[in-house]
Amino acid sequence: MPLKTELHCHNVFSNGHVGVLEPIHDCNVTIPKQLEQAHLAGLDVLFVTNHNTIDGYRQILEYKKNHQKFDTLSVYPAEEVTTDNESHVLVYGIDHSIKPGLSLHEILDEVKKQDAVTVAPHPFSLMDALREDSTYCDLFEVFNSSNVDVYSNLRAKKFAKEKSLHLVAGSDSHVQSTLGRSTNLIYSENKLDSVIAAMKHHKITIENIGYIQPKEALEHIRYKIQNSAFFIDKYTSQFYPRALGSIKLLYKLYMINPEGMFWNMFYRISIIALRRISKKINFEGYDHRLFRERDLGTIAKMIF
Repeated sequence: MPLKTELHCHNVFSNGHVGVLEPIHDCNVTIPKQLEQAHLAGLDVLFVTNHNTIDGYRQILEYKKNHQKFDTLSVYPAEEVTTDNESHVLVYGIDHSIKPGLSLHEILDEVKKQDAVTVAPHPFSLMDALREDSTYCDLFEVFNSSNVDVYSNLRAKKFAKEKSLHLVAGSDSHVQSTLGRSTNLIYSENKLDSVIAAMKHHKITIENIGYIQPKEALEHIRYKIQNSAFFIDKYTSQFYPRALGSIKLLYKLYMINPEGMFWNMFYRISIIALRRISKKINFEGYDHRLFRERDLGTIAKMIF
């Protein structure tokens, strides 16, 4: 029987490792909650792909060993590594972490030394995508549950067809309920060496896909914002200094009632704006580097 597998998810050990341009707090999913959800989802294999670390892997194995309920679930080592240009690479089957800030090809050299395997995650997202360089990875994440702009996934599907790439899907889970939202089937024995060999030889297919829901996205956003006051001030001062006062006011208003109807509507309007930008970058020839420049005037022009 093929192995039902989650290839892309995070837990609390991702916190503090995302990078200098990201909030310290990335995910609030604890090891017990993550294993419980994996069990409920009927997973055979779980790869926890925390940002730039494999911290937590030993702890999750220890917890699993002490809870017989999870005996049928195998957890294997993985990492989401940030390159020198803010792009991400998923790495599976490593025995020690690969440090962030290397070029893509330096990372791939490290992967080869560890006889590991790579996936290009969210390959056409707006901020952290390999884009055309995705072809250097072993596998291609054609669907990412968190790409709620939709056009990023549509562009990935088009690109994959043009390049005849080998496809996987990823939940990119940062809240408990989204673990197992997008799953894959690996045709191998449930042993790490066998699983990695099967992935390298493309003995893997997508089983199921599904998007994160607004309620789940807002849960993730609330966790990040409520724990990131210092980061928001620092980030805004660096990239949008003229908007610092307005951002501080918005933050204070948000903290009064973070689950209010206004913020739900604000999120939905933001998604519409994000979709406009993504469509222009992924299908209308706009340079993706414009969004990374973090210039409010440029971003506004792409929205309108």
